[in-house]
Amino acid sequence: MPPARRRRVDVASAAGDTRARYRRILRFAGWNLAITWWYELVLPRIGLAKIAERTRAKRMIRFARRFHVLAVDLGGLMIKVGQFMSSRLDVLPPEITRELEGLQDEVPPVPFAAIRTLAEAELGVSLARAFEWVDETPVAAASLGQAHRARLSPTGAADTGLDGVIIKVQRPGIDEIVEVDLAALRRVGGWLSHVRLVSSRVDAPALVEEFAQTSLEEIDYLHEASNSERFAADFADDDRVSVPAVVWERSTRRVLTLEDVTAIKITDAAALAAAGIDPADVAPVFASVMFDQLFTNGFFHADPHPGNIFVTPVTGGSSELGWKLTFIDFGMMGEVSATTRSGLRKMLIAAASRDGKGLVNAARDLGVLLPSSDTRDLERAMTDLFARFGGMGFAELREVDPREFREFGVQFGDVIRSLPFQLPENFLLVIRAMSLVSGVCSALEPTFNLWDSVEPYASQLLRDERGNVVQDLAKQAGENLAIAWRLPKQLDGLITRFDEGNVDVSSSSLDKRVARLERVVRRAVSAVLFAALLVAGAVLRADDVVFGTVLMAASVLPLLHALFSGRRGR
Repeated sequence: MPPARRRRVDVASAAGDTRARYRRILRFAGWNLAITWWYELVLPRIGLAKIAERTRAKRMIRFARRFHVLAVDLGGLMIKVGQFMSSRLDVLPPEITRELEGLQDEVPPVPFAAIRTLAEAELGVSLARAFEWVDETPVAAASLGQAHRARLSPTGAADTGLDGVIIKVQRPGIDEIVEVDLAALRRVGGWLSHVRLVSSRVDAPALVEEFAQTSLEEIDYLHEASNSERFAADFADDDRVSVPAVVWERSTRRVLTLEDVTAIKITDAAALAAAGIDPADVAPVFASVMFDQLFTNGFFHADPHPGNIFVTPVTGGSSELGWKLTFIDFGMMGEVSATTRSGLRKMLIAAASRDGKGLVNAARDLGVLLPSSDTRDLERAMTDLFARFGGMGFAELREVDPREFREFGVQFGDVIRSLPFQLPENFLLVIRAMSLVSGVCSALEPTFNLWDSVEPYASQLLRDERGNVVQDLAKQAGENLAIAWRLPKQLDGLITRFDEGNVDVSSSSLDKRVARLERVVRRAVSAVLFAALLVAGAVLRADDVVFGTVLMAASVLPLLHALFSGRRGR
């Protein structure tokens, strides 16, 4: 067959595969939406609601299993969709999230000949010239790309100071597959926006767009390289963390060359022990590093599964630990705004304090709960949760009677799903990251108690925030003292001028001066009241958390008055 005709046949075949893929996704979604509509809307209206309730769990499990098969068969973004769904505890029932938890991003590797062709076209040079050696057997193969070990050419090694590298190459045709998958998902999101059962709980089109943005960033390797360098800069002075260097001369949007930092997989207990590293020591350090990313830096690794973190032994005494955590694969990163980070800190502090009501209030401040939502049932559920299970490690939780745990889980889940949740931007990635952190830590040490890491970290956050409050209070107190210091002199001067007859009486001018003096006095009184309430609350909070917190919160009112009342009428 002539080359031109062969190209036309290949293009036609690819277009046919694309259309078939698109239709298959829509058929799957349409069929399952129709089943849901029949059971959840039609049957209850004709008096058969009990049938819908009795069959709901089995239907959800059947759906999740069918989607699991579809995702593995199609690859592309469908595996990512399944992983995305498995973390949607706020929207999807546990039957679905539990079934999709084990969905792995592992697919058969692409033949190396196709990888070579794509890489050489991207780099503009043959692999034989760009690298001294490339291993044709992939280190890892995923739905979006695969990785190969290589060694830089002598010139490249001299320029970069590196020798062994990892080459990540996108799967050929993945751009078209991602485009088709996103088009199908947007279509399904549009359908769901017209289903009241779904639209009352979640903005499906917005959710699809959030997923689309994350996916498009993940297949742009230059974006990943930039993420890697930003992450490295955040931990530049932290000897607990290391990041592979980027070989920019051998990187494009579809090919990424990185320093080979392969070491001990973080959950490989036998290898850690052989290196003289206690897995129980790794767990709290890993948790603390992730907390720093989420609550301090605001830029975090959103996919910290065991395959993306190594434990690297360090020799020569450059590290107090004797090892460091090496993060790789920065395609999926999350960014938390300062406002959201503040809300997360409040949630962490409330969780560490076993404060159910405080946790709900923090969720409301964070925007997770709509302001109009009635959260009394949730507050009671959180209080019960902390009273019964708060502070337990994973090993202790396994000792709880399964029936009790299951009964509480059902009740708690019903309360959660009955409330109008909305997730702030990137909050889904926060949930995913924390879920993976918990799993890794429990794999490192079965008796590991996440509270042991949360509590000291939350205490430090609380001390930091108190320090900020004290600084603000000192600044405001200085301003108020200056006002109070000048006030007697100003009044004395004004009275003297009255006595000497040197004041021109103009009603409008006098009224303004008197009003201004009254505001100054009120501000001074408010400042004193603010300081008194704040100090009293801070002192009492050590013995009575609730009353102390109430006093500290109440101090905000006179503070606002002291700050802003003097601005009116200027």
